[in-house]
Amino acid sequence: MLESKAAYYKILAEKIIEKLILRNMEGYYAATKEEALELVKEKFLTQGVSAAWGGSMTMTETGLMDYLQSGESGCIVYDRMTAKTPEEQRAMKANIVNADYFIMSTNAITMDGELVNIDGTANRVSFLCYGPENVLVIAGMNKVVTDVEDGLRRVKNIASPPNAIRLGRNTPCAQNGRCTDCLAGDCICSQTVITRRSSIKGRIKVILIGEELGF
Repeated sequence: MLESKAAYYKILAEKIIEKLILRNMEGYYAATKEEALELVKEKFLTQGVSAAWGGSMTMTETGLMDYLQSGESGCIVYDRMTAKTPEEQRAMKANIVNADYFIMSTNAITMDGELVNIDGTANRVSFLCYGPENVLVIAGMNKVVTDVEDGLRRVKNIASPPNAIRLGRNTPCAQNGRCTDCLAGDCICSQTVITRRSSIKGRIKVILIGEELGF
């Protein structure tokens, strides 16, 4: 990465972190995904804490997904993909809602510190809003937008089309690369959540990474 762009990302992240603090959220900056992974290991996902997550390509790209699934972390891991029967799925949801940490990325974050997310089944945003003791949001600086309206445009036209393709969904955005505000059966845009503040101080912790990660 160009040195000037890296410096810009750091300056911008520091300003966003100031806004996050005003919104009762914590903010951290890591220049690289490797630094971010070490930060998560040392400060948050320590031995014995319980952790769960929502769908996140950023988690995969940082190596955090492999770290948790390998057993190396020493964390109590609640992986929703391992729940196969309806009974197992209900039990898993109960575990996740009571977890110490719920990990996710965000579809967008505004320069003013607001989180913008759109979900299909609300498997991310429901736990962002309520439940787990802490929410750890990990996002590359490519997710930064000017405001909420810009964030919604980003989610619909930049994040959702490749995500729909990844999931094998038969949606207009997967076919033509742009949002048509569809009501298709395979639509992955059912729940829109704007997080403007955390009602519990420090519950939401945002790690901004000076790289382009995820969708």
